[in-house]
Amino acid sequence: MRARVLILGAGFGGLELATILSDALGDDADALLIDRSDAFVFGYSKLDVMFGRMTLDAARLRYREISKPGVRFVQETIVEIDPEARRVTTSGGAYEADHLVIALGADYDFEGTPGLIEGGNEFYSEEGARRLSEIIPTFSEGQIVIGVVDAPYKCPPAPSECALLMHDYLSARGVRDACQITYVLPLGTPVPPSPETSAALLEAFEERGITFVPSRRVQELDPGRSHAALDDGQELPFDLFLGVPKHRAPDVVIASGMTENGYVPVDSATLQTRYPGVYAVGDVATAGVPKAGVFAEGAARVVAQNVIAEIQGGERAGRHLGQGTCYIEFGGGRVGSVDIDFLSGPTHTGVYHAPSADLVADKANFGSIRRARWFAA
Repeated sequence: MRARVLILGAGFGGLELATILSDALGDDADALLIDRSDAFVFGYSKLDVMFGRMTLDAARLRYREISKPGVRFVQETIVEIDPEARRVTTSGGAYEADHLVIALGADYDFEGTPGLIEGGNEFYSEEGARRLSEIIPTFSEGQIVIGVVDAPYKCPPAPSECALLMHDYLSARGVRDACQITYVLPLGTPVPPSPETSAALLEAFEERGITFVPSRRVQELDPGRSHAALDDGQELPFDLFLGVPKHRAPDVVIASGMTENGYVPVDSATLQTRYPGVYAVGDVATAGVPKAGVFAEGAARVVAQNVIAEIQGGERAGRHLGQGTCYIEFGGGRVGSVDIDFLSGPTHTGVYHAPSADLVADKANFGSIRRARWFAA
């Protein structure tokens, strides 16, 4: 029996969900995938763009390449969500569904930190990374401040990677001795679930002369004075500020009435919202896991299995375990990783794997497998 599945957002969660439905149901999937963008970009590719290792155009995977039985993609902007009716209005029309999945991710609140737009740069958006690819090559001396303005934020290791890759980039240009790098983080350690991973990163910072300022938020930038004000009253002068902006659910999701404290609450085991037939996965949801693509992907697998079970009358999925592997660039062409487990046991755990050539290959394979799986016919 055909059932209409409406997937809002074509990131890790939406792409994985659409792929599983197509694989299991073929033409009977009847899945509509909606996104306002025309292409997908892996989060880690933004660092590659930022440091000139690839162009933004090369990093973009076009949604028009998706060709899967039972799945249709439309590039439209979502303007209204009615979760009770499972009805969505977009710039191109209106759609109703038997199963509605919110996978729209988290948006960036650039104006939530005074002075960020006027006095700093952010590297979490595609355009921000592209802009910095033009700015960083011109920077030869002075204070660099990398600041995470609030938590939670996407891909927790990414700002640490930024600091280490910045060291490499400046060193390769022969200007590292004329530059200071300070990294400000609202968390107590770089990767709280894994003390061993955090210790390895802190050691790497110390070896490279990177100043780490934990448990502090950047509250405001003063563009005129080029100072960043922290939440303890301390001020940091900067010549180049690289920020991770505040995150929040997209406005259209907040307007739908689905959110609490900025995000959509879900049953962490099933990803169901309080509305029948409506799920939320990934960064838009409060599911008890980090905001990272690999966890959105895992959540999508659970939702897919449950939707398929409802359609075919089969066995429902087990609970969402909140498990995933995050790869971490340590600089010097080295990649480490941490296996995170947030929900299967009594406490959060993170198993650290030191940088190795095998993990460099594993990270590359991680991307190539998903490119082929999500975009190949």
